[in-house]
Amino acid sequence: MRRMLLVLLSPIAAATLVAVGVLYPWGGGGERDSNSVGTPVDGVVTAAAAGPCLSPGQVQVGQPSPDERQCLSVDVRLQDGPGEGATITKIIPLEPSSPRFAVGDEVVLAFGGADAGDAASYQLRDFQRGVPLLLLGLLFAGAVLLLGRWQGLASLAALGISFAVIALFVLPAILAGESPLLVAIAAAGLIMFIALYLTHGLSARTSVAVLGTMVSLALIGVLSAVFSAAAQLTGLDTDTSTLIGALGEGIDARGLLLAGIVIGALGVLDDVTVAQASAVWELRRANPALSWRGLYAAGLRIGRAHVGSAVNTLVLAYAGAALPLLLLSSLADVGLSPILQSQDVASEIVRTLAGSIGIVAAVPLTTLLAAVIAVRDESPGAEEGSGGEESGGEESGDEDAGDGVSR
Repeated sequence: MRRMLLVLLSPIAAATLVAVGVLYPWGGGGERDSNSVGTPVDGVVTAAAAGPCLSPGQVQVGQPSPDERQCLSVDVRLQDGPGEGATITKIIPLEPSSPRFAVGDEVVLAFGGADAGDAASYQLRDFQRGVPLLLLGLLFAGAVLLLGRWQGLASLAALGISFAVIALFVLPAILAGESPLLVAIAAAGLIMFIALYLTHGLSARTSVAVLGTMVSLALIGVLSAVFSAAAQLTGLDTDTSTLIGALGEGIDARGLLLAGIVIGALGVLDDVTVAQASAVWELRRANPALSWRGLYAAGLRIGRAHVGSAVNTLVLAYAGAALPLLLLSSLADVGLSPILQSQDVASEIVRTLAGSIGIVAAVPLTTLLAAVIAVRDESPGAEEGSGGEESGGEESGDEDAGDGVSR
């Protein structure tokens, strides 16, 4: 059975590597002018005051009108960049969508590359968030290592590799003009092989999860492509339009939408397939006398409980990300049907439902593959490594109990 799995997966792994090699912009075609949106410069706010919208050097004459537009005058001391140590003044209109800066805030500016001492060469972009994000990341890594130990360390390594694939392959390849959907499929295959085998080890169980993930992901891709075309989704949301404006050239917006669906669904799919494969193997260890039909029936009962929560997770994740969009659409007060059929909301519906169908299909498919292969696995307990050795007495008792039931 393991040789059969090797024969099935080897050509797919080889095709994935070839696709990544072909799609990668070896000539540097994905490089863009880094100064198109400015060079990031760190700074700290030394003074902030609200008042009339006056340019530096201007003076207010008379009393301001109550209806006069108000602005925030912010003094920022530059902490790095060509103007390090200098203090510049930026005038920011006070609007509901504008951030509020106060003395002591650490901020990020964009330097346009002109006169380093001229305030007009800088744009005040955002707050610095490196320290809290780093602390949260360390807390996350500590929690994973505390519970998962060596497997947790492997999962963190797989997470890092997944980010590296997206940053070093997906983004440059799409910016170089390659098809976003093809790039996403190649990246998903690479992430799937590396992450699953690195985290869960080279075993028949992991291979079954890889097969189940691959087939379900293909189903999601097909459904997304068919229904996005049928619904005439263009993929031209606000972010994509901004990207096209920054690139100065066209990009396959619908392909970008489909690429996001494929990559987004991969994270939930591998959770479902690994859980189902593991459940079937544990049932096999607990009662080796079970036939593949018995394993499939028992595993499917576990899967039914799992799929409900997994689908709910996917729906709530997309709904949470699209919450401002849903609130904005509801303000139109035109009824539910036009809101659901709008470009942005319909894209999220296709994303959510196609991903959910893939998750639902992954449960019986992975369970069936696991049941058929687990009953032919000669050493179902060997894949647990040291964990299997430590619980050897319990496994023996379980097997005796299983034999007794069988007799």
